[in-house]
Amino acid sequence: MTTALVTGSARGIGFAIARRLSTAGHRIIMVDLNPQIHDSAATLDAVPIQADISTIEGRDAIKDAVRSSGQTLKVLVNNAGITRDALIGDMTEETFRLVTRINLGGCFELTSALAPYMVDGGGVVNIGSRAHLGNVGQFNYAVSKAGVVGLTRSLALAYAPRLRVNGVAPGFIATDMTDAMPAHVRERIISRIPLQRPGRPDDIAGAVAWLGSDNARYVTGQVVYCCGGRSHG
Repeated sequence: MTTALVTGSARGIGFAIARRLSTAGHRIIMVDLNPQIHDSAATLDAVPIQADISTIEGRDAIKDAVRSSGQTLKVLVNNAGITRDALIGDMTEETFRLVTRINLGGCFELTSALAPYMVDGGGVVNIGSRAHLGNVGQFNYAVSKAGVVGLTRSLALAYAPRLRVNGVAPGFIATDMTDAMPAHVRERIISRIPLQRPGRPDDIAGAVAWLGSDNARYVTGQVVYCCGGRSHG
């Protein structure tokens, strides 16, 4: 049995990805800073790790879990990320650096740490965002996710031919956070989506599962938009 590791998987998109990879036959390691990770992992009979991917201590704990699993790491999904939204004139250097350090730096550092433990032919999938095209009030987040696109393509070249590295860029996804938005704001956003509905976490999970599988064995360095057709504008 092979292992798949998913960061930011206590809930939402990350949990949906972990669940989909579990049904595909992988043993799952679930990572999150949220204590909820223990309960979430229990529902999938997965290994929980409560850790901060942006720290050396957190990454060491993750490496130890991979080494002690006794299984080969086939899929790594870098899903963990944060937002600290503010208009550009109100954004502090601290919040800018924090978001880029976790969303971009954490993705790079964890991939670098775990790549030696991945089986030949394994797949890394980085979760970006359609927001890398630019979003008002999300300057730091957009920059961090644009960095993930460049990182994905660069790592694909660096690790070829042993590993594949791809990305998924979700659009507007129905989660607890988007459900809390004012109804008129949600409706305005959905009206701009060609498929006329928000995405679901399972929609993202399906794309990730395919990119991490042998069905995508000739795909690397690509970023797949899962946005209902609203990839621009």
